[in-house]
Amino acid sequence: MSLILCIETGTDVCSVALSADGRPVSVREEAGRDHARKVAVFTEELFRESGTGPKDLDAVAVGRGPGSYTGLRIGTSFAKGLCYALDVPLLAVDSLAAMAAIAQDDYRAGVFRAADWTTALLCPMIDARRMEVYAEVFDTSLERRSQVAAEVVTPESFGGFIRPDGEFFVFGNGAAKTVGVLPNAGVRLIDIRPSARGLCRLAQAQLDAGRTEDIAYFEPAYLKDFVVTAGKKKLF
Repeated sequence: MSLILCIETGTDVCSVALSADGRPVSVREEAGRDHARKVAVFTEELFRESGTGPKDLDAVAVGRGPGSYTGLRIGTSFAKGLCYALDVPLLAVDSLAAMAAIAQDDYRAGVFRAADWTTALLCPMIDARRMEVYAEVFDTSLERRSQVAAEVVTPESFGGFIRPDGEFFVFGNGAAKTVGVLPNAGVRLIDIRPSARGLCRLAQAQLDAGRTEDIAYFEPAYLKDFVVTAGKKKLF
């Protein structure tokens, strides 16, 4: 059995899951800004609940982004530290693909319905501030139909994918920006948020295929440069 610790901290949700052979054993997640503390606390809770420990891990997986610069740094640093200490491989899972995997799992579990799942398209979105989202389009077998991009949401966005006679599912913490902007016909908003549980199956597939990261040189997919803004308060 492969035991993988999965970490997703690229949004306002700090999420950690323990995965056994690609299936989530337990998940801890909470929205907020204290990711640096929560990721360690949640990890300890998962080990205690499952009766396992760090030395039982076969790998550590982290959401590679896109997402918040600070959040991605926190998750990546924590994952790298564990990998160095335990001498286990580091896996990096695309955060948007992980959300698409959650949509696939939720559909199979009957959480939501589709008129024709075989022709539907999945568009996970991560908030990139203002009217911008990080987005990518997948079919329901998780094959990519577009490149990941920072997209300013307009009525013309995703025009090549939205069809009145089809279903274009949008979800994620940036999807609410599409309401009233994208055409109503063909677009469906569903409640799926970034979560470490979406990493589990994809991380296991990467481990099985030997697709691991160089712990020293791996960097998350930020898409945008980190921008430091000057504070308004004058100190002198």
